[in-house]
Amino acid sequence: MNTDKTPDKNTVREQLLDHAQALLMTRGYNGFSYRDLSALVGVKTSSIHYYFPSKEDLVLEAVNTYSADVMSSIYAIDSSASAEKKLDRYVRLFGKIVGEGDQVCLCGMLAADIESLPEDVRHAVQAFFKANETWLAKVLAEGEKQETLRVNGKPDVTARALFAAYQGSLLACRLFHTKVRLDEVTQTVKR
Repeated sequence: MNTDKTPDKNTVREQLLDHAQALLMTRGYNGFSYRDLSALVGVKTSSIHYYFPSKEDLVLEAVNTYSADVMSSIYAIDSSASAEKKLDRYVRLFGKIVGEGDQVCLCGMLAADIESLPEDVRHAVQAFFKANETWLAKVLAEGEKQETLRVNGKPDVTARALFAAYQGSLLACRLFHTKVRLDEVTQTVKR
């Protein structure tokens, strides 16, 4: 047990990442500073630099952690379920991202800031998009074989369009404070 008043390093680091993710999802890359994190976590900015020497380090770790969490939830979707059920569960995951309607997908938000992102963060965001699109393409191909999902053209092209629609719907959910926009996207591919 830690009896001194020094905060546990892992706890502070996790708090920094959690708050950074929340700020990225609501304000974007350029919408927050270490000073904002300092106030939220209750540490000095120099302490933040101890864990993350630069904002690029912090954001890259936030993206990688977010991506790993989201993708592990996606890969945990029952592989024996029908393609239609898989897609429904996928949409529920996106619904959790919206929260109370005040945030969007972290990587979707960063995609809007793409020109100001450091190169390694840009690559991490692109990898997140590609991983989602690849998973969706497999589900769409299954759904086409099962005759439960409509695929116009190749599954990979439809998957990119569908993922773009999901990302856009999150923005609309935030704009209109309703999750209905997200639910409507899936209906476009169901038979």
